[in-house]
Amino acid sequence: MPFFFLMKPHNWQIVLALTIGILAISTGAILIRLASLSAGMSGVGFSLVIAASRVTIAALLLVPAWSKIQWQSLQSGAIPYAVAAGICLAVHFAFWITSLSYTSIAASTTLVTTNPIWVALLSRWWLKERLSRQTVIGIVVAMVGGLTIGLADIGGGSTGVNPLLGNFLALMGAWAVSIYILLGREAQIKGFGVGGYVVVVFSVAGIVLLPLPLILGVGYSGYPGLVYFYFLLMALFPQLVGNTSFMWVVRWLSPTFVSLATLFEPVGASFLGYLLFGEVPSIMVFFGAIILLIGVAIASISQKSKVKKEEVRS
Repeated sequence: MPFFFLMKPHNWQIVLALTIGILAISTGAILIRLASLSAGMSGVGFSLVIAASRVTIAALLLVPAWSKIQWQSLQSGAIPYAVAAGICLAVHFAFWITSLSYTSIAASTTLVTTNPIWVALLSRWWLKERLSRQTVIGIVVAMVGGLTIGLADIGGGSTGVNPLLGNFLALMGAWAVSIYILLGREAQIKGFGVGGYVVVVFSVAGIVLLPLPLILGVGYSGYPGLVYFYFLLMALFPQLVGNTSFMWVVRWLSPTFVSLATLFEPVGASFLGYLLFGEVPSIMVFFGAIILLIGVAIASISQKSKVKKEEVRS
């Protein structure tokens, strides 16, 4: 690792890196929509092409990192957990990217960022962790926000060809990435470094996703060159730059603050969606998204505070 990455950066450098990370992940939904428009295709088959291309290109860019994984230091079970996490990441991208063919960018990106809520609930079952009162309040608030978005769809107040289906797919994407987070936690506890873990996970996700479009009769060739350019941008910016920026920033900032900063993804994505596609969320979707994100923020702060107290006790 270069020496300057280990030095304490100036505050403006941290803010710049965090801003770049937010902007990078915010481009994900936009690039997906641009690829679909350029190809003149949408639906499950082409969404799987996008998902497979995104993670596979990212995995190929990280091939040199395979030689740096310290396999001998891994504990028993580390590799199965990483492989399972890669499968869940593939499921996450398959559902979320497909959701953008049916619902608005604002609704999709808001619902898919609810993973702190589901991680808290899964931790209650998986890790036998008790939910604090603040976490429960956050979950209830978030559910009210989600119901508000759903009611907007029922009343015809949302954009998209089938917003209810799209919102459900985005929610399933959030569930999948929540399991991915917990599996990743176990894999790293058992010896995986962040770099090695990401390499394995991206590779497994690519292997899982690559054959799926072909099964549905959709191929990888014959699209305009601009489509492949968007695939490359997806791998570079939201997949690599976004993730790397947050991993670096969390060395110098509170994990709580970084987690809350990622909630700006729906804001950035919705703003870009308005600029590029003229996509304006309805008032109900807008207020539902705000309520939902507030709930997620409350739950995130509670969970992070709990972790910090446990670390102090230990």
